[in-house]
Amino acid sequence: MSLKRLSRLPHTLAFRLTLWYAGIFTVSACVAFLLFYALITSVIRERTDQELLDHAGQFSTVLAARGLDGAENLALIEAQAAGVRKVFFRLLYPTGLAFSSSNMEYWTDIGVGKRAIERLIGENRPVFETVDVPRRNDRVRVLYAIIGPAVILQVGQSMENYSRLVDVFNRIFVATMVFLIALAAGVGWFMARRAVSGVEAVTRTAHGISGGALDKRVPVNPRGDEIDQLALTFNQMLDRIQTLVTGIREMSDNIAHDLKSPITRIRGTAEVTLATGTSVSEYQGMAASTIEECDRLLDMINTLLIISKTEAGVYSMDRTTLDVAALARDACDLFQPTAEDSGVTLGCETPKTCAIAGDMRMIQRMLTNLVDNAIKYTPDGGHVTVSVRGDSGGAVVLSVSDTGSGIPEQDLARIFERFYRGDLSRSEPGTGLGLSLARAIARAHGGDITVESRPGEGSTFTVRLPAAPPRVVDALIR
Repeated sequence: MSLKRLSRLPHTLAFRLTLWYAGIFTVSACVAFLLFYALITSVIRERTDQELLDHAGQFSTVLAARGLDGAENLALIEAQAAGVRKVFFRLLYPTGLAFSSSNMEYWTDIGVGKRAIERLIGENRPVFETVDVPRRNDRVRVLYAIIGPAVILQVGQSMENYSRLVDVFNRIFVATMVFLIALAAGVGWFMARRAVSGVEAVTRTAHGISGGALDKRVPVNPRGDEIDQLALTFNQMLDRIQTLVTGIREMSDNIAHDLKSPITRIRGTAEVTLATGTSVSEYQGMAASTIEECDRLLDMINTLLIISKTEAGVYSMDRTTLDVAALARDACDLFQPTAEDSGVTLGCETPKTCAIAGDMRMIQRMLTNLVDNAIKYTPDGGHVTVSVRGDSGGAVVLSVSDTGSGIPEQDLARIFERFYRGDLSRSEPGTGLGLSLARAIARAHGGDITVESRPGEGSTFTVRLPAAPPRVVDALIR
C-alpha cells in the first residue's frame, strides 16, 4: 500500500467503521470479563467466609463440651492441620485481650481489631474483615465471632490462593483481550470493506461518468441489501440522465436543422428584395413573409418549451374536473369545416359524460393535434372517427382513427420523437412536434398514448387517462 493511501486511510469510512466495531467489541468484552471477575471474587469470598464460620461453629461446640482447654487444643490442632501459614486462631476476652492462640510467628502483623469487636458485641453477629499484609503482598480474611460466654474467636485465613487465581485471571484477561482486539479489528475491517464495497463501486462509476462514459453502470448483486438498492437507484438515475442527455443532443441537432430552413428562407427573401425590390409593396411582402416565418419559429420554440417542461414535471398545470366526451365533441365541431374541405367524413362516438382530472388547455391541445393529423393524412373520401369510452380498468380511452395512408413499420417506433417526420409526412407542413407534445401531455396526466397502423389501411391513436372518481362523474351528470 502506498504512503498516500496510508495517509488517507484514517479518513475513510471503512477505517472509522472498524474503529467503532473494535471499540464496541472491546468495551463489551471488558464488561463481560469484569462481570466474570466480580462473580469469581464473590464466590471465593463466600466460600472463604463459610469456611471461617465452620471453624467458629466447631470452636463453639468444643467450648460448650470441653471448656476452654478443649478450645485451645482445637486451635493448635486446626492450625497444624491447615498449616500455620494458612490459618491462625485467637481466643479473646470481650475487651480484646488474647488469652490463647495458635502459632502466631507468621501472623505478627495481624492485630486485634477494636472496632470489629465493638461491632460484634453491638450487633451480636459475626464480623468479617479483609486485612492487607504489605510486607508479604498478601491478604487475610479475618472473622470475629462469639463462641461462648465472654469468649470471642478471631480466626484468619490466608487468601494466597485467591491472589494467585486473580493473578492468573489477570494474565489470561490481558492475553485474551489482545487477541480479541486484534480479531475484532480484522473482522471489523473485513466487514467494513464488504459493507462499503458497493459505495466504492458507485464512486468509481461516478468518476467514470464524470470523464464522459455515460454508459457505465454500477454492478448490482442479487442480495438486495441497502447498498444494492442504492446501486439500483443510482443506475436508474443514470439511465434517466443518459436519456435526457441523448434527448438534449438530438433536440439540439434537430433544432439546428429545423431552424436552418426558415432562417435561410428569411435571408433569401431579404436578399432578393434588397437586390431587386423597387416598390413599397415588395418590401411589405418581404416583411409579411418574415413575420410568417418568425411566427412558425416562435410556435416551434414554444411547443418545445411546453414538451420539455411537461416531461420534466415542472409545467404548472391547472387541474380541474373535465368532461372528455364534451371536449371530443367540441373538437369534432371545430374541425368539421376543415374535414369537409378535405373531403373527409369526421365522426364522433362519445358517451354523455366521461370525466377525468386534468388541464383543459393541455387536453384540448392534445385532441387538436391528433384530429388535425388524422384529417391531414386522410385522402379525399376517407373517414376519421373520434371516440371516447371508459374501460373496466378505471381508465378513460380516447381514440382517433383514420383511413389514411397509414404509417410504415420502420417509422412506428420513432413517430413520437421530437422533429421526426416520416417520408409520407414531409410533403405536408409541420415541425414534427405534434405527436411528441401529445405523448408528453398524456404522460403528464398519468396516462400514455399508443398507435396501431397498417400502411394503406389507416392508423389509430389511443390515449389512456385515469378516470375521475365516480362521485365526480355523478356530479357532472346532475
